Amino acid sequence: MGTTTFTGPIQAGDVLNTTGTDVGSLKNVGTVVTAQSYAVTQSGSETALATTIVVPAYSTIVSIDLLVTTAWSSSGSTYTISVGTSSTATELVGATNANAVGLLALTPGTDATKTGLWINVGTSDVQIYVNSGAHNVTDGAGTLVVRYIQAANA
Repeated sequence: MGTTTFTGPIQAGDVLNTTGTDVGSLKNVGTVVTAQSYAVTQSGSETALATTIVVPAYSTIVSIDLLVTTAWSSSGSTYTISVGTSSTATELVGATNANAVGLLALTPGTDATKTGLWINVGTSDVQIYVNSGAHNVTDGAGTLVVRYIQAANA
């Protein structure tokens, strides 16, 4: 299957600028939501993993999902995953239980700082990090999917 590559945000719509107050004269251009994914496995340690997902500067993150195919296991009571923009891996999503197979929607919760980073990742591209905690017998596994609007705040 072929792929198409663009070097900037893709916008769609036929009215580029508002020239009046009625539909047809109001700007209707929107920006395409882009996604990147990365296969994640629960590690044997508490060390954060740098993924190959890089969100462009000034982007707005609209969702971070984990498609869990093997539930996270634990030697204690911690079955969590966290997501961030550095080796602390907590800037975007705090520790969230991943102990069941299925779609896990990860959120910034009610944290204003995390929410602010979802609204605008900042002036530089950011690499996504994941910390998935120590395991028991079986490593958890899944696919992390990050969806964003490229350069929404440029």
